[in-house]
Amino acid sequence: MLIKSLLSHDLPRSRLLAALLILIVIGLALTPFIFPSTRALNVAAKMLIFIVLVASYDLLLGYTGIVSFAHTMFFGIGAYGIAIASTRMEPGWAAVGVGLGAALVVSLLLSLAIGLFSLRVKAIFYAMITLAVASAFLTLASQLSEFTGGEDGLSFKLPAALQPSTEYLEQPFLGVMFDGRLLSYYLLFAATVVLVLLLLRIVNSPFGRVLQAIRENDFRAEAIGYRCVVYRSLSNVLAALFATLAGALLALWLRYNGPDTSLSLEIMLDLLLILVIGGMGTIYGAVVGSVLFVLAQSYLQDLMKLGAAALDGVPLLSQLIAPERWLLWLGLLFVLAVYHFPSGIVGRLRAGLATSPSKHE
Repeated sequence: MLIKSLLSHDLPRSRLLAALLILIVIGLALTPFIFPSTRALNVAAKMLIFIVLVASYDLLLGYTGIVSFAHTMFFGIGAYGIAIASTRMEPGWAAVGVGLGAALVVSLLLSLAIGLFSLRVKAIFYAMITLAVASAFLTLASQLSEFTGGEDGLSFKLPAALQPSTEYLEQPFLGVMFDGRLLSYYLLFAATVVLVLLLLRIVNSPFGRVLQAIRENDFRAEAIGYRCVVYRSLSNVLAALFATLAGALLALWLRYNGPDTSLSLEIMLDLLLILVIGGMGTIYGAVVGSVLFVLAQSYLQDLMKLGAAALDGVPLLSQLIAPERWLLWLGLLFVLAVYHFPSGIVGRLRAGLATSPSKHE
């Protein structure tokens, strides 16, 4: 009963999906102990940040049906809020609080303005407007070097409690040193769990049901008395605020932010890919898709190096799986995933693995 309440009665509805989600949560919780390396910890932290970011975009695209290319702008605002405040103030929790608060206010105002002035136009025109706004913001972030550090970005210090040099135990516990870096990871993990549960609560509330009704048929939703522009604007604001929080988590983990780190178009494309692979309109799809995507992005090249070494001397195969061609194979894996899981991995697992793609569609 407690689990149902925490998940807002939106259960996985599939034993395989439930097992996969449990495995992901346990794996991320125990990563510092199972894989005690800096690289593994960075990969796990990236997964956590992308889970929040993709889930926030799913609220916009999957549940409301709004295609926006400005989502990474709010992600960048959150990261820059922390970075700018921490470089201009004394490093500490006050700087983090001021930066996060200022970023949330800026994101609130910008998302509200974009929503109120642009959501009355047709979907393709709205997408183009958001793309133009995001491009303009990226240009400003690159050129306003006095505030944003320009192309070089900003490096800053964390509060003392989160600094790697801060040690909480004299001796390692289970082979892991309890320091500020480990505390940062578990704060990131706790924040991700709370934000995902909060998003589940939102999409399974009456407000979330109205968003889904607007996605399915906005004319009918308007006809029965719902102001579609108001609900779409609120969805836009909520998605932007969650993306801002994800950007703040990114900055706190990296202790750095720059235009390519949080504002690039590549991140926006990654969001779309993850949503398609995981399954739109399911917060669980953001969790599963983010983990699989970051794993493939981080370790596929290493696997190909091993394969290329094993097949050294075989003319065609050794060239096909050369490590420098990892993006080609990553793209092929995505195409196969979309073909075999047309409604995403979560949608397919919920429908049952025995269902063929044609029947599922």
